[in-house]
Amino acid sequence: MDITRYMRPEEKARLAAFVAGYLACACWTEEPIDDPDEAVDYFYPDELAPEALARAWADCLVFWQRCAHVIPEGQEEQAGQDFWLTRNGHGAGFWDGDWPEHGEYLTWRSERAGELFGGLYRGGDGKLYFG
Repeated sequence: MDITRYMRPEEKARLAAFVAGYLACACWTEEPIDDPDEAVDYFYPDELAPEALARAWADCLVFWQRCAHVIPEGQEEQAGQDFWLTRNGHGAGFWDGDWPEHGEYLTWRSERAGELFGGLYRGGDGKLYFG
């Protein structure tokens, strides 16, 4: 099911950039839980299982519907990164000064989304899943 089918093309593009930033940041910040003998220090979004992608899109869509009106055009990817960082309690995010006008609101909305415990892990099928 295409959850964006009723969106205008330009709004779809903005949401897609937001999700891309979110996923890139998730893959960059998470500690790989792979074979300890394998030197892996980064996950890649194309390694995500369909279920993980669906969850990311759903989480991002809910946030986007509530917050897109305060995210300036051209800042979608950064906003996606900051959504991941803020919701998971990393040392940066919407609250750190880069969003002076709406940082408090975006932080509040991110925290309401809840933390994703367990990070990313590689399933038996070789795909990545959110814990």
